[in-house]
Amino acid sequence: NGPEETRNLLLSICLMCTDTLHKTDAKVCDLNKRLSLPADIRIPDGYLEKLQLSSPTFDQPLSRRSRRASLSEIGFGKLETYIKLDKLGEGTYATVFKGRSKLTDNLVALKEIRLEHEEGAPCTAIREVSLLKDLKHANIVTLHDIVHTDKSLTLVFEYLDKDLKQYMDDCGNIMSMHNVKIFLFQILRGLAYCHKRKVLHRDLKPQNLLINERGELKLADFGLARAKSVPTKTYSNEVVTLWYRPPDVLLGSSEYSTQIDMWGVGCIFYEMAAGRPLFPGSTVEDELHLIFRLLGTPSEANWPGILSIDEFKSYNFPKYKPQPFINHAPRLDTEGIELLLSFLKYESKKRISADEAMKQAYFKSLGARVHSMPESISIFTLKDVQLQRDPGYRNSSHLESGVKNRRQSMLF
Repeated sequence: NGPEETRNLLLSICLMCTDTLHKTDAKVCDLNKRLSLPADIRIPDGYLEKLQLSSPTFDQPLSRRSRRASLSEIGFGKLETYIKLDKLGEGTYATVFKGRSKLTDNLVALKEIRLEHEEGAPCTAIREVSLLKDLKHANIVTLHDIVHTDKSLTLVFEYLDKDLKQYMDDCGNIMSMHNVKIFLFQILRGLAYCHKRKVLHRDLKPQNLLINERGELKLADFGLARAKSVPTKTYSNEVVTLWYRPPDVLLGSSEYSTQIDMWGVGCIFYEMAAGRPLFPGSTVEDELHLIFRLLGTPSEANWPGILSIDEFKSYNFPKYKPQPFINHAPRLDTEGIELLLSFLKYESKKRISADEAMKQAYFKSLGARVHSMPESISIFTLKDVQLQRDPGYRNSSHLESGVKNRRQSMLF
């Protein structure tokens, strides 16, 4: 997209991206109707009076231009609305800052994307914004605002303290198995919501799963995500970090659907339970070698058509037999191992879906109510769902945040 096309698209998207906090008074309801804002937004004291927005509602809805002007008056879409605090990290095309919103006084993560004058915004940023504006779920990171200037595009996200990789590091890679279950359920809950809307994440890894002090886990970094609406459409196979990439994609398949994410869920599940990556390969061949050595070299019996794939034949792998998983993940019970193996199926269409996985016996101890929670409500509102102290955690307070200024990996 060129600069002008990018600007028009972002201005359109910006109207749909706002802070969603607690409901206040009737004045806010009036404001919501005018600006098409979410019903639970909280505008700070003084703004309504200052802007004289407490008069009776209009008979006709505001035009897009009027809504845009009103949002701008409140402070949305303006760089001066956000205070930069600390630099959290820097990636290929973005720098991430911890910040604070003057509108809500809440911490935010500011993903500042540098714009090349001739090229406009990177396609990954456009893709991330386009998808996140429509994904509103308790287990998906919230995009609050977009600030577009000539030199940069800043995405304003909710701030979370750490990612799953940092969480595992903090507890010495020895997590409570109860906490493993709670985190896995939240991953599946967020994915089920995405997959129901035909959105594939395509880059699941511990660094892209953010966790706050309460233990709420949220899917993040949708820069590689795609909306898959046409079953026959193909996509690049250069997706998903190598350690979490399914074997069909490693072997060049570009015809995939939601099952691409489920293999990664299995790898992350194992990593939480065992305290180490499942398949830490350094190259595609090494990654496949590690997979086949544990699960057994695939055959026509468990992967129909495998012998006709040229890439598979060219590697000439030894014929490994599958190994008992109990030897590699002794902390998982029988139900846990059964669930893990249901993610790690060679034939992609046989991998369990996120929705079905949540219904498995492994999650019975979380209670029945976790399955009937509204999409926007955290499972931690249930009394039965609470994190336990991780055996390897080094601080006295289980979720004490000693690393608040660490980078949020999802933002790269």
